[in-house]
Amino acid sequence: MRKFLLKRLGVALIVLFGVSVIVFTLIHLQPGNPYLNMIDPSMSPDVVEQKLRELGYYDPIYIQYMKWIGRAITGDFGYSTQFNAPVFSIILDALGNTILISVASFIVSSVLAIVIGIITAEKSGTWVDYLVTVLSFIGISIPTFFFALILIKIFGYDLAILPSSGMETLTESYTGIAYIFDVIKHMILPVTVLSLTQTATLIRYTRSSMLDALSQDYMRTAQAKGLTRKQAIWTHGLRNSLISIVTVLCLQLPTLVSGALITETVFVWPGIGTLNYNAIMNRDYMLIMGITMMIAVVIVIANILADVLYAVVDPRIKVME
Repeated sequence: MRKFLLKRLGVALIVLFGVSVIVFTLIHLQPGNPYLNMIDPSMSPDVVEQKLRELGYYDPIYIQYMKWIGRAITGDFGYSTQFNAPVFSIILDALGNTILISVASFIVSSVLAIVIGIITAEKSGTWVDYLVTVLSFIGISIPTFFFALILIKIFGYDLAILPSSGMETLTESYTGIAYIFDVIKHMILPVTVLSLTQTATLIRYTRSSMLDALSQDYMRTAQAKGLTRKQAIWTHGLRNSLISIVTVLCLQLPTLVSGALITETVFVWPGIGTLNYNAIMNRDYMLIMGITMMIAVVIVIANILADVLYAVVDPRIKVME
């Protein structure tokens, strides 16, 4: 296991290096001056040019990258031109809000997908299976932002029962339990959007995995020993389907984060998504790089976690040394 993890970490470092080179190059090939927000408009053009040279704006792109990667290795991801603060601290401040809705959405979508997927597999070929299949395809097909806008119109404006933006009520000064309930109230719509869009995808994988398990001989053996079909499904069937389900759940983590980027922007949730949108709009190159690398790290970790959980879920699987 140790050799396997070291090997995967080595590959992960190579992947992250490649991602950083590609993203850094694409960002810096864009036209425009990323330091425009830091420069006083009253400065003369000569002074501006001097400042840009001091900042390294005219350095060859490989020199700029070497400077950035040298600082990034030590944990210094540069300075945000938009917020006038270190990139790492800005990302940390917003990361907690993204984790809050991402974890809540992951729990809700996982539970719903597994339960509904098992039920549809058990009732394969019935109207329940067909209905869930149609709804799943609809959920997969609807863009996240469009679904979010529909919920905002219905619950935020037509019914006016849920807040449509932000993380807290700005006109109130809630504290303690009242503040927690206010945050939860603001979480309902974004978490619903993330959960339902992810559930629609996970249901299809869960159903397919369970149908494969139901066709195996050990299911018939379990029923022959006295277990009902439902008992056999929820014990033996679910246990043997967990390998595929766990894999999909782990690989859904990056998708959940990327979905949160769009959802946060629509609901003005103060997380990584809103931060990334503002960074792009303001040409904050260093902040864009920091957020992109964070997402890349999440994707790499999710893939390694999926491989490790294979052996945890099913002891018969041994990780290759």
